[in-house]
Amino acid sequence: MTFVSNDPIWWPFIDSRVFYSYWIVVAGVVVAYDWALTIGQEIELIWRQRWSLMTVLYLVIRYIGIPYSVANVLAIMPLVSLTDAVSNILEYALNWTNVVMTAMLGVIMIARLHAMYQGSRTMLLFLLIIFLTVNIACVVITAIGVKYILAEEFILSGVYMCGYGFEGDVQLLNSMVWMLNTVWEVLALCLSVWIAVKHFLDMRRLGPSTGSTIGDCFRVLLKSHVLYFASFAGVSCFQLIYLSPEVSTSNSIGVNALYGTLQVLLLVQMFVLGPRLILSVREYHAKLVAGSDADTSMNSIVFQQHVHISTSGTV
Repeated sequence: MTFVSNDPIWWPFIDSRVFYSYWIVVAGVVVAYDWALTIGQEIELIWRQRWSLMTVLYLVIRYIGIPYSVANVLAIMPLVSLTDAVSNILEYALNWTNVVMTAMLGVIMIARLHAMYQGSRTMLLFLLIIFLTVNIACVVITAIGVKYILAEEFILSGVYMCGYGFEGDVQLLNSMVWMLNTVWEVLALCLSVWIAVKHFLDMRRLGPSTGSTIGDCFRVLLKSHVLYFASFAGVSCFQLIYLSPEVSTSNSIGVNALYGTLQVLLLVQMFVLGPRLILSVREYHAKLVAGSDADTSMNSIVFQQHVHISTSGTV
């Protein structure tokens, strides 16, 4: 049912939605711009290599990003008239895409950690158990939460927009999903730091003959992991702050800027860092194969020869 009102009391809400919609557009532009920047690497390191699980994950994550951004703009942008049914479909699609993308990024991280732990089956089994537990719980919680999200078309002072209402404990359910994902990501970060420190100490014991590889190892680790985890930590903190009732019900410029920043970081995390993780690993390994002897290059922290990690393999 369409809600129509010309009451000036809605003007602050209209202004906040217009301001917030600018951030949504910026987030979509960032995703598209990053794709344009990396298209050359993508052709060389993805399309021209043998297909694998990581190839499929890269393409799905990368090419869902732009349609997701468009749907996000349509759901938020004022002046775009959408029926209640279309608004509900968009909201369901966006929520479930978040769940699927998070799971795919988790698979990428499992592959990275499995390689860093030299193909340990015990570590792989441990990661899979935690990953499945967290993601099954998130799927169940999301399925419960979306039932209590109601979309309605608003026409406020001649401005069309989608209004979303929440029943029950939707905010609590959202916070539970983010807390579970935060636990998973912190665990992955701790495991990656632990193996990095362990390899660093091992290399120091082996002497200067292996010292030349230490810088390369940690450069790859920094490029492929630290930025990803830092972004996730930022998104999690922003999300948990916004879940506060005092913040979520405010229409102030500061709160809208905070939530807009969250949306930009969320899209960067989902659709930029994952593909860049794969590209950086493949590019580094391609340079090792092309420019140096295989014995030295295969002793790095990320690429163990017996794990069979290559530009056309699992990552």
